[in-house]
Amino acid sequence: MTDSTTDPMTDWGALYRDHVAAVTALAGDLSGDELAAVVPATPAWTVHDVLAHLAGGPSDAVTGRMDGAPGPEWTARHVGERRDLPVADLVEEMRSHQDAIAEQAAASPRPAIVWDISVHHADLHEALGRGRLPDRLWEPVLANVAPMRFGAAGVPADVDPYELFRAVFSRRSRTQMQAWGLPLSPAQLDEVCIFGPREDDQPVP
Repeated sequence: MTDSTTDPMTDWGALYRDHVAAVTALAGDLSGDELAAVVPATPAWTVHDVLAHLAGGPSDAVTGRMDGAPGPEWTARHVGERRDLPVADLVEEMRSHQDAIAEQAAASPRPAIVWDISVHHADLHEALGRGRLPDRLWEPVLANVAPMRFGAAGVPADVDPYELFRAVFSRRSRTQMQAWGLPLSPAQLDEVCIFGPREDDQPVP
């Protein structure tokens, strides 16, 4: 893992803007079939639905529509409201709120909205076969979150850091995590996953 992952002074606002720039560039190049593809990490959502979430979540945060957040009813509402919108509208919405969200994120030591876009951005890359995100887009998130998830056991040094990033956000199955061969019980590995363990193996770029 590079030194950037241990930097306590990560500029979360700048990282959020970097993700918005990359996600919106990616979105503009997608075909209809790609937009309709199911995202393995969030199998109830298509690629278009993930883009709708990345537009809707920040919009709700800015306008105060946070009832039920971050639960499934909250996400279902703002995704449903945008399901029929063209990608250009979703892109414009993401860009229109990025200044306000970046300002909020810059003031937070644990900016969940930056974690959210980084995780879903990686979801899109894996669903579309685009490979890993550039390290600079996920390493600071891993450095911020992993120590909280692994606790006294310590963050394992002999597991691919990208795989740790995906696993702590419940993007790797129990089988995939157990294959790491760590000296942790199945129950301890389950506790690493913020959204709980999953059984479905995920695509690994």
